[in-house]
Amino acid sequence: MRLLLTVAWLVVAGPAPAAGLPIFDAHIHYSHDAWDTLPPAEAVALLRKAGVVGALVSSSSDEGTQRLHQAAPDLVVPALRPYRARGELASWVRDDTVVPYLEERLARYRYVAIGEFHVYGEDADLPVVRRAVALARRHGLLLHVHGDADAVERLFRQDAAARILWAHAGFERPDRLREMLARHPKLWCDLAVRSEQASGGTVDPEWRRLFLDFPDRFMLGTDTFTPERWHYVPEHASWSRQWLGDLPPAVAERIAFKNAEALFARVPRRP
Repeated sequence: MRLLLTVAWLVVAGPAPAAGLPIFDAHIHYSHDAWDTLPPAEAVALLRKAGVVGALVSSSSDEGTQRLHQAAPDLVVPALRPYRARGELASWVRDDTVVPYLEERLARYRYVAIGEFHVYGEDADLPVVRRAVALARRHGLLLHVHGDADAVERLFRQDAAARILWAHAGFERPDRLREMLARHPKLWCDLAVRSEQASGGTVDPEWRRLFLDFPDRFMLGTDTFTPERWHYVPEHASWSRQWLGDLPPAVAERIAFKNAEALFARVPRRP
């Protein structure tokens, strides 16, 4: 599961233009409704076409992640979703059968994260969620959380040493993100389905200040939550390179791929 950069990037002397940036996509799903319409080989081809050198992949059910990882172990970084089907997005937090499912998958396969999962407010303190957090702690895994700031705070109270990747940067404004990132050094944000950070290749001033102040805490993501979204991966990568080109090269590199590589390299993995 070690991530490899393209040789072309490694041999460039000095900063490379944003157009050549490798991309780590930290929010990819390959769920059951995508398997037939987009076989693993085609999905991998789309990622490579987009210049993606690493992808954090989860799926409903986990079988999709395993199929994609088998097709491209150099590219796919597996995460374990608690959903066995799409309909469990809201119900999983009160479903006691989720925990045995997670335990069974963790015993069979390697992962770097539990998630992406949806949880909001006080639901983060429900027993099923607490047991998922405990499993992540036991196995040294990140939590990929789609939820509000209240839920994130509650998860950190359960495990102060947790590593949390906040999906969609919580759909929060830069001022709120600044507050959360300053308080939690082990909180990262993916920018999946966010577009307000830039327009016409120019980064919004408030977002620019946030990226410059926290250059090691953001990463990209497409969020292929429907099969159709897969065909948006190359376009999203190109759009991301445009606005990243408006940032200092070192910051652009971090957001494009280095932050994700560093984060997932630190996650303990079972032999």
